[in-house]
Amino acid sequence: MVRAHISLTTIRQLIDMKMLPCISLHRNLACLHPAVGGVRWKSSYRQAPLLTAAPVRALIDEQISIKARFLPPCCPVTVCAQMHSEDGDLWEAFAHYNTNADGTVNLTSDQSVGGSYLGREPMGLFWGLQPAPGSREGLRLRKKNVETPYTVLLSLLEGHVSPSERQSTELAAIFTERCYMAPGVRRIEIRQDGVVGTLFLPPGPGPFPAMMDLWGMGGGLPEYRSSLFASRGYASLALAYIGHKELPGPQNTLNVGDSYFQAAFHLLQGHQQVCADRVGIIGLSFGAYLTLRLATQTGVKPSCLICINGPVGSVIKLPDVDGSSGLFDSEKKYWRYDDQGHASFREVSLPANIAPENKVKLEHLPCPLMYILGEDDLSTSSIENANLIEETLRAAGKSQLLTRLSYPGAGHLIEPPYAPNSRASMWSVKPEKLITLWGGHLAPHAAAQEDAWKKILDFMESHLRL
Repeated sequence: MVRAHISLTTIRQLIDMKMLPCISLHRNLACLHPAVGGVRWKSSYRQAPLLTAAPVRALIDEQISIKARFLPPCCPVTVCAQMHSEDGDLWEAFAHYNTNADGTVNLTSDQSVGGSYLGREPMGLFWGLQPAPGSREGLRLRKKNVETPYTVLLSLLEGHVSPSERQSTELAAIFTERCYMAPGVRRIEIRQDGVVGTLFLPPGPGPFPAMMDLWGMGGGLPEYRSSLFASRGYASLALAYIGHKELPGPQNTLNVGDSYFQAAFHLLQGHQQVCADRVGIIGLSFGAYLTLRLATQTGVKPSCLICINGPVGSVIKLPDVDGSSGLFDSEKKYWRYDDQGHASFREVSLPANIAPENKVKLEHLPCPLMYILGEDDLSTSSIENANLIEETLRAAGKSQLLTRLSYPGAGHLIEPPYAPNSRASMWSVKPEKLITLWGGHLAPHAAAQEDAWKKILDFMESHLRL
């Protein structure tokens, strides 16, 4: 008999096209593909290896179950994830497993023995994603268009290999989609009263509890946290305040002040589908400082605050203070560089380096605060700032307002779960190329993101729901 070897991908296409009936699949696969037939698999009638992901389409913060079946017992295999970012860069992760006695691998319960991660990590193929060898330097994976999912190719390879070993045999594969918006979530661009942002509303008429969402000095308008909040039942306003073409220029300076953030808060609070007395604020990095600053001002009454790796003050004055733009030149004397020339901004935010008049009056804090810090943060002196917050609130008799979460091995960018961490990434290209250090090691950072996200949602549930 002459065997015509064709790929498993071709076999799957033939099945989909009804050209190879499933009923005859088990009898014919050994003749069609060498990975199924031959001595290696003991029997020409063994069912083809199968890789499944359930659910195939899920929100980015949801776990999925990945399983492989119909494999020989005690056999080395590699499970690999590959996807392209919106900029076209290839990201990949892989893990080595040994099949169980029944010829299965279950990523929820089985241990990886090598690759991008070790041990039992159900979502390691996602948070373990890193730029493929030969990629551009300084990459960071951030979703730009939240209305489209990431498409991830999961593949099952023979033996313990890496994705770059293209000669390895693919035994099975499946695509999975990672989404940022639940069905029915509405995305609304906000350009009102000078405010630039994007409002996300959950399905239904509302009114909904709400969050105002502030990111750091990287600028632009990141929407992926807000879209997830709306997917969990909260209205959320992602707010731009620097580095956006529709804000006053130049883009590399901070040109909006207190009145801008107050207007944004009141715009969200006054929306007809928002519960006016149940609005919180979340901020990361410089956004955490803005969160604290806004909450302690007259006329702004948030229900709760969430601050992630941010300072209690700034060496930059907001424009409303003296009419000038917030420039960054005063920060540069605190920048520190590693032996590769990568910059750490950590000392910029040391409380000792911030003038008293530029610090938030924490004793005026009006509502519960959750402060989340990564102990390996290389961008902000988060531990020192958390200590100052704790000491100030204790002295003011307000210790009960503070919930402090501290994560060993986690870096600066504590984001929604299962997103890969970048320990360093490109900060600027012009006028000179600069890579900044964020910190964080893959596994502990991933654990921090998963735990912090659950506690963030619980905190919001406690303080924003009836």
